[in-house]
Amino acid sequence: MDQFKDWKGNFDRFFGQEFWGGFEGMMKPSIPAVNMYQYDNELLCFVNIPGMDHPKNVDVLVDHATLTLKGKIEINNRGGHQIKSEIADGTFERSIDLPYPVRHDKIEATYRHGLLVIQLHRHIPNSSRQKPITIRHLEDE
Repeated sequence: MDQFKDWKGNFDRFFGQEFWGGFEGMMKPSIPAVNMYQYDNELLCFVNIPGMDHPKNVDVLVDHATLTLKGKIEINNRGGHQIKSEIADGTFERSIDLPYPVRHDKIEATYRHGLLVIQLHRHIPNSSRQKPITIRHLEDE
């Protein structure tokens, strides 16, 4: 253990104290963990949220081509001293870029056994909404 302190001290002197701060984001996993699958006009998102009592404890927000997840993962340990920590917990807010804009009126979400499944559908602009523009011919006026 003393060798690690010496090694870290040498890095601190050479790179400065801020050197270690750059690694913090790389070492911490993104929470919650997400798997996303793309189909032609559909996205299926699997979100790992262990320990959630009720799905009302997480907010799922969709804005154009961004999915945002907010909530809290709570693991109740009831007083013991933690000696290993591999399951990320605590409050989270994560925004995920989607490969295309999605519909706001057709979103389904289910939660079962610690897995939140979100089904999104591609927004396909309705070409019938296009209105032709009348061009005034100035020579006729």
